[in-house]
Amino acid sequence: MQGPDVLGAVLLLGVQLRALWPVAAVEVHTSREVDAVNGTNLRLKCTFSSSSPISQHLSVTWNFQPEDLSSHEPVFYYLKEPYKLSAGRFKERVTWDGNIERNDVSIVIWNLQPTDNGTFTCQVKNPPDVDGTIGEVRLRVVQKVHFSEIHFLAVAIGSACVLMIIVVTVVIICRHHRKKVQAKRIEVADAELREKENLKIREEKEASSLEN
Repeated sequence: MQGPDVLGAVLLLGVQLRALWPVAAVEVHTSREVDAVNGTNLRLKCTFSSSSPISQHLSVTWNFQPEDLSSHEPVFYYLKEPYKLSAGRFKERVTWDGNIERNDVSIVIWNLQPTDNGTFTCQVKNPPDVDGTIGEVRLRVVQKVHFSEIHFLAVAIGSACVLMIIVVTVVIICRHHRKKVQAKRIEVADAELREKENLKIREEKEASSLEN
């Protein structure tokens, strides 16, 4: 067998073995989209699964890409222990909230700002599993509801409830008054009828006495 044929056979064998042997990779799982209120804190959940046991050299890298699709910015890094950022928009605003033994590499971002709108990426490497998916979380920070708006909403709901109570009370009073008036009319009619009957009886008695 000539040299090129041997090389071709080796490459073909390598491809076949690669197809039979599973590729070591890390799968990362995150929420696709998250909404949060401006000024609050948010836990960005990220979990992973690996075909290899958890290594002492496992590393976690969180990055951020703003909505304007500018360059990625570092958010958080973990290698045996959490490392805090020394600069950047997320300095002193990110804390570790994961548990490696439970395959949890989540973080917490404090005091969210509108400038935090964008995509966060979570990458886990667990040697020899160094390839795999990168988790993405698209964050949308919404503005707080102002107190005046809450107050207006509360007043509107309260006014509607009070108005409903007043209407129900008026309806009940009107029905009660109507029933009372009807009862009075019936009572007067009965009294008039009894008076007419008594008068008729007296007239009959008087007529009978005159005949005698």
